[in-house]
Amino acid sequence: MPTAPQTTDELYQALKENDRRPYGRTRTVTAEELVDDAEQFDEPVCLVHALLELQEAYTYGSEPRKSPVVFARLLTLFDEQPDVFDERLRHMLFWRFKWVANALRALPEIPLASLRQWLTEMRDRYEKADLGLQPYYGQAYQLASHVGEDTTLAYELWAGRTRTRLSDCEACEICDRALYHLTAGDDERALRAWEPVLAGKESCQEEPARSASYALLPLLRTGRTDRARELHLAGYRGCRRNPSMSQEVGRHLEFCALTGNEARGLELLAENRSLFDEVDSPLDQLSFLTGVEVLLQRVELLGHGELPAAGYAGRTWTVAGLRAEVRGRADDLAARFDARNGTTAHTDRRKARLDHAPLLESLELTLRPRSLDDVAPAAPVAAPAARTTATVPDSLPELILQARTLDDQGHPDAPACWARLRTLVAARDYTHPDDPAVGPLVQLRADLLAHEASRVGERDEFADAADLHEEAAALYDDAGVPGHAALARACALLATAEIPAEGADKAETTAAALTAAHASMVRLHEETPGLTPHQEARLLRLRATAFGLRLQTSGSEEHVAPVLAAVDLLHAFATRHDLVGQISGALLLRSGAYAISGDLPAAVTEVDALLDRLKAHGPAWHLPRTLGLRGRLQLGLQDAQGAHADLTEGLRLAADWPADAVDTARLHGDLAQACMHLGRPDEALRHLTRSAELELRRGSRTDAFCAYSNAAQLSLDLDRVEDCIALLDSLLAEPDVAAGEVDDRLVAQLRMTRARALHAGEDLKAATAEFVALAAESAGWDDDPGSHAMIAAETAVLLGESGEFGRAREAADQALVAHARAPRYEQLSNCLRELGRLQAQQQGPDGLADALAFLADAGRIADEARAAEYEAHGRSLDSALAYEHGRVNAYAGEYEDSLAALEKALALLGEPGRDDDSAGEWAECVRLAGAVEGLYLERPAPALARLDAAVSRLTALGHTEETEPLISLAARLRDEE
Repeated sequence: MPTAPQTTDELYQALKENDRRPYGRTRTVTAEELVDDAEQFDEPVCLVHALLELQEAYTYGSEPRKSPVVFARLLTLFDEQPDVFDERLRHMLFWRFKWVANALRALPEIPLASLRQWLTEMRDRYEKADLGLQPYYGQAYQLASHVGEDTTLAYELWAGRTRTRLSDCEACEICDRALYHLTAGDDERALRAWEPVLAGKESCQEEPARSASYALLPLLRTGRTDRARELHLAGYRGCRRNPSMSQEVGRHLEFCALTGNEARGLELLAENRSLFDEVDSPLDQLSFLTGVEVLLQRVELLGHGELPAAGYAGRTWTVAGLRAEVRGRADDLAARFDARNGTTAHTDRRKARLDHAPLLESLELTLRPRSLDDVAPAAPVAAPAARTTATVPDSLPELILQARTLDDQGHPDAPACWARLRTLVAARDYTHPDDPAVGPLVQLRADLLAHEASRVGERDEFADAADLHEEAAALYDDAGVPGHAALARACALLATAEIPAEGADKAETTAAALTAAHASMVRLHEETPGLTPHQEARLLRLRATAFGLRLQTSGSEEHVAPVLAAVDLLHAFATRHDLVGQISGALLLRSGAYAISGDLPAAVTEVDALLDRLKAHGPAWHLPRTLGLRGRLQLGLQDAQGAHADLTEGLRLAADWPADAVDTARLHGDLAQACMHLGRPDEALRHLTRSAELELRRGSRTDAFCAYSNAAQLSLDLDRVEDCIALLDSLLAEPDVAAGEVDDRLVAQLRMTRARALHAGEDLKAATAEFVALAAESAGWDDDPGSHAMIAAETAVLLGESGEFGRAREAADQALVAHARAPRYEQLSNCLRELGRLQAQQQGPDGLADALAFLADAGRIADEARAAEYEAHGRSLDSALAYEHGRVNAYAGEYEDSLAALEKALALLGEPGRDDDSAGEWAECVRLAGAVEGLYLERPAPALARLDAAVSRLTALGHTEETEPLISLAARLRDEE
């Protein structure tokens, strides 16, 4: 806090601001400072408020040792100056007797006799104040349950009593009743008791997150796996990183361990690493650490004890090391509680959790299911099971020769050989074979560099690829193999030409670079003697590829013929030397050239001929890519069903080969597009996520994050809000994202989608905070003011929904400034109209002037759009603005102005037609005009005439659905006449 409050008003304002902060050290430290500040004022009520805030911070910040100390001060103030406590403060004081009981129970150093003594104090105080004793009996039951005594009588004394104003909230009591049945082994009865909370009918600060965490395993045991999955996603979001809900976090980790989601469990553990140090409650620690141990035990049992794990700060942990540490601490805590209580309840409960066998071998919890192999460092992509991969020879000379042979063929098994050789050559004791057929070590090093360069180029890292190819070429020169050197230099030329150009004429610059690269390749080809047929064919392929990329970049018709000529040259040469892989490559390039030039039927004809050839002569591994191209062509021809069939077959065949070799990721991505065209969004979502994960595994992280971004947006469009949030949480926790190594605009898009999902999930506070942060960051995007305008506009609306209209006005002004540089007419108009509506709706007449100011800004935007001849994609900006004037004035009680605005909106819209999309908007204007005129201005006759005429008009045009609200309003007006 910058400066201490100088007046009581400033103190109350500071307390109010601190109350908005999330629970944790920042809020707690501020609350401690505010208590010190309150003591300088000679007003006990200020101190009472500050102490109440501090006790709340301690309680929900998981610091139970300090909460009773603060309450003791409050109780002393109450005993000495009861008049300071009004009815509200008195209620809060007596409510918090329960908080102290909970805090003392959580501390094993507090004797059991002291716990019982406190309950006696609570009972005496309640009786003296003539308060019902149901809350006392609730605490007595909680103590019996904690100690491990027979709870039957204690439960009946509590649950059978009538609730009072000081009883725990309905949601919390429902959870406690359900836990009683769960402890008795009755899953079904517990779940029936929980239903009002789990269904969202009862809630509080801790619920339904607390109940959801307990209900996960009973739901699995009773076969309700889908419901368990839903509650895991929603419930975990409600408790993550919250020190006061560490027990709940532990139960979610346990759930992951028992459903085959160990990798997700480790991910969630990393997200909650701070809980190891922030949770000061021994009871919470015990439950959290037991959940952690269940997870770590399962991971170690599966043979992954050496995986890294997030644990206590100050050192690096493995799963096995952290498990040992956690086990020791949790065993000690359980023993301390049992020693205090004189039972073995906590040790027994802990053992039961640790002995629990997995309930399901696998349950897909998120859109990003991952195994422990996926999270292992440098985890290799699993080899396909449908085909037996070529055996990697044990003999080093054979391995080198096989790698080169397979590489010449473009065979998918070549990378496995190169990977094995890379490991062998890197070893300190590597000895190169003295074999003329193998060649010198420098040649093998060049081979490995060339292979690595190709891999880097596939990730579009063209500058690095070019450098590696040049380095390989130099080594080939040293080895005395000029043909290989020429190939490496040709690859370097192509990679250099593909480096993204800068400036306004990027396409022209890139096309010129590709032309120059082709010319250099031709010279290189002509000047290199002794080329083998394989080398010549590869050079011809590179030359054709350069021209193909030029056509793709320019789209110029004059660049079509050179591509086809280069392809013909390659095809003729490959046919003459029976190089089946290069024949296939030539035909694929030809089909691509036709497709880029816009002649899709010709492209399909070429692809069909290629498919026939591949089925007859091979190579078989070209079939998936070729079917993928045919599928994309079918999409271009608007044949989504045909595309789906081709892509599905391509994906089936791709299962026989390594995913990178046949671009399985792209097949999934294209199939997702086909599914969307066919109206199968759920199937599309599955393919999108699979495509993204494959891209991620092969190191194409930008492509992967783009695909995941699309998947997240689609899941949000499908109203799978929790799936969307869980997916984005997982992505944003990736190490390179957290380290700022991923493109900031891409990460901003992920965060924005997540914020929208939070808003859709009714977490307005979190959504607003994320948008405010994004708006601040995007303000520095000088190269993209349009995006900042849209982000700031959306931020303003969320602030308006939160009732923070001052900050909303500031955000809207930022959006307007950015809009002046890069117009976003429709988005800004929508934002400003919505802000006007929100302010008038929330503040009524008091907010009218500011609401109309927002609408005036929207009017200027509409004027600018009209002058720029901009056509809105949705509603007309003018008619929408007139309608909003009608709503805003109605909220403020200015009914004549409201009706006049609505009349203007109807005039701008005009009468709807049979196929008019604006019929719904027109009907809503009529409805609101009828309501204002008939209900608020009390002129039912003209209102009914308006409504009846509109119903007749809409009915005659076939818009019967739009008539329903009009008919309902007319009936209400007639009833009131």
